[in-house]
Amino acid sequence: MSSAVSSGAIPNVLSIAGSDPSGGAGVQADLKTFSALACYGMAAITALTAQNTRGVSAVHVPPADFVAAQIDAIFKDVRVDAVKLGMLASGSIVEAVADRLRAHGARNIVLDPVLVATSGDALGAPDVVEAMIRHLLPLARVVTPNMPEAMRLSGGDAPHDAAGLERLARAIHAAGANAVLVKGGHMEGELAPDVLFNGAAAHLFEAPRVATRNTHGTGCTLSSAIAANLAHGMDLGDAVEAAKSYLTAALIASDKLNVGSGEGHGPVHHFHGFWG
Repeated sequence: MSSAVSSGAIPNVLSIAGSDPSGGAGVQADLKTFSALACYGMAAITALTAQNTRGVSAVHVPPADFVAAQIDAIFKDVRVDAVKLGMLASGSIVEAVADRLRAHGARNIVLDPVLVATSGDALGAPDVVEAMIRHLLPLARVVTPNMPEAMRLSGGDAPHDAAGLERLARAIHAAGANAVLVKGGHMEGELAPDVLFNGAAAHLFEAPRVATRNTHGTGCTLSSAIAANLAHGMDLGDAVEAAKSYLTAALIASDKLNVGSGEGHGPVHHFHGFWG
């Protein structure tokens, strides 16, 4: 099938991730982001979670063959211009997803290795990391771990500056990734740094740190924004820069929302550019 860019059509972007009933993270955040960035969003559900802004209380994982069937149903009927991968709860699901993406020749794959929720709750079985490294790192155009996820994928130490983020990115690249964006949101300081390593050079992206408790789903939102931008034909560096700008604006506007009890982490404002 021709690409959306060459045909002038609206891009189609597929999220393969877990569901968040509170709407701030997972496929719900992905679909909002795709829509805000002028893409048609689709979703294959890899896990059902019972969660809200305060945390995750239960997870139900469907069989891997059902996840594969969802992916097949999309690719057999719809042109897919980019794929965002989020929560993959078991090694068997990781393998099934990788197998179907290879079979369908999926492109512009953005892997957000969701291993821990914003609340600190663990997501995914112990075999997920090894399966991701083996089966998904080589398929993804870019991998977007936060600091704890990057440390798990690389075995590296906690970074304290941009140079430390780059070391983690280089280690994950050496493990088989094509490009790696390590996010430094867990650091302290006035600026939030992210480092992209594409195998040849490292690029630093910085944005003002936003003082807000509304950080639920920030990783999902950034990675899905990158996927949407790639679907529009941007090169990787521009896609990351534009996605970071979008997320920063969504964080700044998040206090306009009133979602949650205030005891946890509220969502970002995905439609800040459209609502009021």
